Amino acid sequence: MTDTDIHFETIDVDLDIQEILLAASQHDIPKLRQLIRSNNAGAENPVNVKDPETGFSPLHAAIAACEQDDDEATESAPTNGVNGTHGGADETLSENEVLLAAARDMVKFLLQEGGIWNDLDKNNETPGCLARRLGLKELYDLMVDAGVRAELLLNYMEGYEKLEEDDDDDDEEVGEAADEEERANETSESNTLETTTTAAAAEPNVSNNRYLQSNLTFQNDRLLDNDQNGVMMAWESDIMAKTARKLLPTEGLRVLNIGHGMGIVDGFFQDQKPSVHHIVEAHGEVVAEMKRKGWHETPGVVIHEGRWQDILPTLVEQGEMFDAIYYDTFAESYADFREFLSEQVIGLLGTAGQWSFFNGMGADRQISYDVYQKVVEMDVFEAGFDVEWEDIPVPQLEGEWNGVRRRYWVVDNYRLPICKYMD
Repeated sequence: MTDTDIHFETIDVDLDIQEILLAASQHDIPKLRQLIRSNNAGAENPVNVKDPETGFSPLHAAIAACEQDDDEATESAPTNGVNGTHGGADETLSENEVLLAAARDMVKFLLQEGGIWNDLDKNNETPGCLARRLGLKELYDLMVDAGVRAELLLNYMEGYEKLEEDDDDDDEEVGEAADEEERANETSESNTLETTTTAAAAEPNVSNNRYLQSNLTFQNDRLLDNDQNGVMMAWESDIMAKTARKLLPTEGLRVLNIGHGMGIVDGFFQDQKPSVHHIVEAHGEVVAEMKRKGWHETPGVVIHEGRWQDILPTLVEQGEMFDAIYYDTFAESYADFREFLSEQVIGLLGTAGQWSFFNGMGADRQISYDVYQKVVEMDVFEAGFDVEWEDIPVPQLEGEWNGVRRRYWVVDNYRLPICKYMD
């Protein structure tokens, strides 16, 4: 093939991409379906092609096409309660409704064809972020629902992998090597599925094992790990105070906290005068700091050094029961949290008890935060609990992140969860 042939082939590929993006922006489903079928020979799904300049995927393009020009927005607004001639705003409103309906159908089509809900453009926006910025709530809700479906699928795949790994152990004992190899291939395929998304919804960027082995830096307003990740920060204090008052509304209750960190929430728990206060902490340096501050000498306080996965089953065996449980660990996966709520809480929480957790999953992006609220609600319900949410405004935190590697909070409101057994 000559250089000229290669040049024209590249142009053809770019033209194919632009045709797909144009059809998506025009909400022309028949045309886009034809383009997808004719360009489906390669490894990449045509519904996930990207514009090289903007990074727009077809989902981005379909949503961006609904953006109003300033002139259009002005014309559509009634003046002094009187519409313009020939229907003016009514006609524009009708046109906008038609456009939105077409965009809705296109977004649904693209998602059904395998469009990635959290793909990022050059502006670091997912299609849902774009819809939210443009005030397109219906399209935003579609993207949130797509995110929920994707995360539920990944969670189920993780559970399937775990079952496969357990089967692998059994097969090793009986020597079934062929089945073991087949399962390894299946595991590889499901891992590939997880890595196809771009804007991760909740998984931490450092493993729990790495964190537990790292040296920590204790400062007045923050706790940092080796990589300058914020383990806990003082701006969370108002959230912790309200959580403690919700979980311990009266004196003399029994509370279990998992994850001490800077000790913010445990300090507020003490303000509520519990009769028993158990603390599970896995990091040795945090435990040493607790002892330096005299936590082990506080009446009613019991410190358990180790991972909750090892400590909680022992507490269940000992018959310990609590009126309130709080979960705030660092660098654990959603699968760990789901195991906690579905397997451990029921053995430790009294019938009239309440439990909560630090709700920071996906808080570096609003759509991820909204997705995980719905995912959590489903898993909490499946485990036999109801959950109530209270919105707490979070102040501007611009100066809080100096010296911290990653800003883990960008959303406007913290949603405080309180979970109880179903009636």
